[in-house]
Amino acid sequence: MNIFQNRQKLIIYLITFFGIIFFFRLFYLQVIAGKYKQFAADNALQKRTIYPPRGLIFDRNNKVLVGNEAVYDLMVVPYRVNPKMDKNEMCEILEISINEFDSIFKATKEYSNRKASVFLKSISVKTYGQLQECLYKYHGFYVQPRTIRKYPMKLASHAMGYVGEVTQQDIDNSNGYYKPGDMLGISGLEKSYENYLRGVNGEKYILVDVHNSEQGSYMKGELDRAAKPGIDLVTGIDIELQAYAEKLMKGKSGGIVAIQPSTGEVLSMVSSPYYDPSLLHGRDRAKQYLRLSRDKSKPLFNRAISAMYPPGSTFKVVMALIGLKEGILTPQTTYSCHLGYTIGSLHISCHEHPSPLDLHGSIVNSCNAYYCYTFRSLIDLKRYTNIVDAYNNWRYNVTQFGAGVKTGIDIPGEAIGIIPTYKRYDKIYGKGRWKSSNILSLSIGQAEISLTPIQMANIAVIIANKGYYYTPHIVKGLIVNGLVRPIPFKKNVVNVNPIYFDYIADAMKEVPITGTAIRYGPRFEQYQICGKTGTAQNPHGENHSLFICFAPRHNPQIAIAAIVENAGQGAHWAAPISFLLIERYISRKEQEKTKYIEEIMLSNNYYPKPKTESENIIEPSEEQNE
Repeated sequence: MNIFQNRQKLIIYLITFFGIIFFFRLFYLQVIAGKYKQFAADNALQKRTIYPPRGLIFDRNNKVLVGNEAVYDLMVVPYRVNPKMDKNEMCEILEISINEFDSIFKATKEYSNRKASVFLKSISVKTYGQLQECLYKYHGFYVQPRTIRKYPMKLASHAMGYVGEVTQQDIDNSNGYYKPGDMLGISGLEKSYENYLRGVNGEKYILVDVHNSEQGSYMKGELDRAAKPGIDLVTGIDIELQAYAEKLMKGKSGGIVAIQPSTGEVLSMVSSPYYDPSLLHGRDRAKQYLRLSRDKSKPLFNRAISAMYPPGSTFKVVMALIGLKEGILTPQTTYSCHLGYTIGSLHISCHEHPSPLDLHGSIVNSCNAYYCYTFRSLIDLKRYTNIVDAYNNWRYNVTQFGAGVKTGIDIPGEAIGIIPTYKRYDKIYGKGRWKSSNILSLSIGQAEISLTPIQMANIAVIIANKGYYYTPHIVKGLIVNGLVRPIPFKKNVVNVNPIYFDYIADAMKEVPITGTAIRYGPRFEQYQICGKTGTAQNPHGENHSLFICFAPRHNPQIAIAAIVENAGQGAHWAAPISFLLIERYISRKEQEKTKYIEEIMLSNNYYPKPKTESENIIEPSEEQNE
């Protein structure tokens, strides 16, 4: 009997419980939701997107590289607009023609007749004030605040990147996050860290009266959702070093990459010509982008990670390390040089220097013949039954130094470089019909081989670290709840005995003092700069000036690769620019004794450039490794 009574009570409780749920659900549908629908039907309710400020970007010393400033967008809900409205006054305020008004309105209507979309972006504060006074006349229009990017120092444009308006493809791939008129990162850090920087949109429901005037929040803001600001980024960029590097590269074409060896953090990245990042936002963005994209000097192209240059004699340090690893070189190995290397009808010339040279002297004096002998020994090794196996072994060793593979830097657009595969030579000479003498120019960083400035800088890092590097990266960490949360990056180890790197570093330390960079090097002796010059042949004009280096010799703080297009010898331009950057980074101030060198570097008084600067560089292609 008790069981039966308990069951009856349980049934009554359940009926009561579900009855209450149904009651509140009906109340919501008939009263609350009904009111919502009624307001919408009466054009009294507007749902507005609240755009969060994008995350800020800081340099390593907490200086703002990229900030935000407030602007206003004029929004429209097409179906609410009176077709007979007087457009003249609005067009006058907005400084657009009637035809422009009609064209924009047609586009917004085609997107959606009932959803709000941007009618005109980034109107000025003055225009906003004028518009507010008469907006009540124009049903369906309202002004929405948001932020756009601000660049306090207008530096590091290629590394920071820029934001632009979403495309239809962006909208389709965003799972409903983006809509027409929204902005997202297009290049640089703005693109690769978009999901952190953009934040989360909010929503606000506004009541308006028949005069299109705001009457306050709907339901006291119960349905509103606050926007969440984007996450701030802390980079490894040293903005003072960046400013100095851009100053030294002004009027030149080329690239500079400076890296902290112990962490892989990019201290400076310059691609010259560069551009003012503030040009690529606001209402003139499209016009400015078109102008920059048509500029023959390619200011939008990031030479630091995307342009590929023959590394020239800077590649000899890699050749030396591979020779040591494979056992065909020792520090005592000597070769003679008679102003070059000759085999049959082939002659690779060299400049005048002492002969014969050992390994140390070959780097200090940058002997071409020494590395022709080294390369032939590597490719003709008897342990391999055919040349393809020997070549593949050489190529594998080269790629261990990050050449011919992407470094993985955290901005888009990195090129892979060119370390050709054996298939390329099979195609040129025929399968099994080529030998080491056919590809001898590879030994001195010429012919088909090409690297990016970031790859060259990374080679300097590997030597500085005696055989390892962290994936180069611009961002150090994310700022979460006021604290920096570091981002871990991979440590990559090169399979070469660490002691061999000491041999190479000791020789590189002599290059600025008694070797090929002696022109300006002795003035910077106190910084113990270890470097290697390069002069890369360029079939379209004067040779390119190259230099890779790190400093000081022990516990290195900075590694640099510098390329100045059409500037001739590495010792004349790329090397002194690198010396000045190291001095500025380590001493943190201008030095009187090297002031005259800075003045020479700023003069740009070097060989004339070819008519088309874009011919100086190799851009990525699908065939680059074939």
